[in-house]
Amino acid sequence: MDRYIIHVDMDAFFASIEMRDHPQWKNKPLVVSPDPRKNFGHGVVTTANYEARKYGIHSAMSAKEALRRCPQLIFCPVRKNYYREISKQIQEIFHSFTPYIEPIALDEAYLDVSHRCQTITEAIQVARMIQYKIWEELQLTCSAGVSYNKTLAKLASDYQKPCGLTYITKEQAPQFLAQLPIEKFKGIGKKTLPKMKALGIHYGRDVLRYSEQEWIQNFGKFGYDLYQRVQGIDERPVEYKRKKQSIGTERTFHPPLLDEGMLQQTLRQLTERIAIELKEKEYYGNVLTLKWRYPNKNAQTRQIQFPHRTQEAQEMERVALQLAEEYLHLEEGIQLLGISIGKLQVQSEEQLQLDLFGRR
Repeated sequence: MDRYIIHVDMDAFFASIEMRDHPQWKNKPLVVSPDPRKNFGHGVVTTANYEARKYGIHSAMSAKEALRRCPQLIFCPVRKNYYREISKQIQEIFHSFTPYIEPIALDEAYLDVSHRCQTITEAIQVARMIQYKIWEELQLTCSAGVSYNKTLAKLASDYQKPCGLTYITKEQAPQFLAQLPIEKFKGIGKKTLPKMKALGIHYGRDVLRYSEQEWIQNFGKFGYDLYQRVQGIDERPVEYKRKKQSIGTERTFHPPLLDEGMLQQTLRQLTERIAIELKEKEYYGNVLTLKWRYPNKNAQTRQIQFPHRTQEAQEMERVALQLAEEYLHLEEGIQLLGISIGKLQVQSEEQLQLDLFGRR
């Protein structure tokens, strides 16, 4: 069976979050870093937006040097916990398309969609839907690469940034890899690149001037891996280890929802849908999250924990209505409404009886 791998890489992730949250900073050079003017000249750039990169500013550069290159540079303090929470939301979006996900960092992941796609055209469509859903829910952009293995999917996602979508078929791979600059391959860094240049290795095609054995003798495992990658060979699987953390569903409204009766009906439908899936998979959960979004605003969430695990629609509906009454401003119009239940567990009959006993 052919494999279809998507690599998703968020565009200037931390900086994009800050620009989203502070629209006045849009189209201005910005870095996520301590301000050296307030930090005795210390600090390192974590992320630079694309405007800042025009000045040669990049991650791992000293904040002091970044300020020297761009005196009008905006410095945003690092909010790692906040970025981590947004990363979790992105992971949940991934899980709505496939359970086969390998997170690489907060801002990137591999997704194996082979089980749901028969052709690369279908895989490309899934990648487009992922980009759209991330933008629709979080107002953040990402670049995606689609191919038949992880190496090529990663190279493809780097090819057009920001907000790009590139695919590489088996037929296209040899030419793509042959003309790719050698520094684009994984593992070719500042120390290795001069050695490559000294050997006359400037592009992928130059690697094949030497035999596999010569690469192994001179560079060990790295040499073997490079020789394989240049030929488009990469059998590594997408390492998915995470079990499903939540089950949820949502609905969008065009025009926005304003009617209270319709709100109650929608919450009932959403919780019934979740209950069906919980029972099919024999899951119980005890944290319910309500998500909503007003027109032209970011999504908001509130959650509540049950004193016990449940899979009953009526119980979830009651709690969802409670959260809606407390936090939703229906007069603003609801563009998106969603419910999920988390902290899932497969619960035995004996455990269920203990929970019921504890509620008496």
